[in-house]
Amino acid sequence: MKKYILITAALLGMTAILLGAFAAHELKSLISEPSIATFETGVRFQMYHALLLLFLGQTSVLPEKTQKTIFQLAVIGLICFSGSIYLLAINELTAFDFKKIALLTPLGGTLLIVAWAIMLVGFFRVKRI
Repeated sequence: MKKYILITAALLGMTAILLGAFAAHELKSLISEPSIATFETGVRFQMYHALLLLFLGQTSVLPEKTQKTIFQLAVIGLICFSGSIYLLAINELTAFDFKKIALLTPLGGTLLIVAWAIMLVGFFRVKRI
């Protein structure tokens, strides 16, 4: 499981850098400044959670079941949160109205918060570090 978490962390970090560069160099001329800022929020949260998973894959403090739960919540949360933000930011470039999926953003954010809360509870349960 740890190897899978670390590979996912590396992929998320790498794609966050790629998406950030894409936004800075290609999207900047195609979408509005507020949309660029929105897109960059998705990139920032993706990188934060790539770092979270990098830590998670290295720690032995939390039980494997807890790590797996945090991993699943973080990945699903990121797909919903950052994924919907990316699509909403480029909404003006497409014929499809991505505002129809806007509720995925707060759902994803909630899943990310729950992942962090589960980690916090897991740390409180640790007897000795």
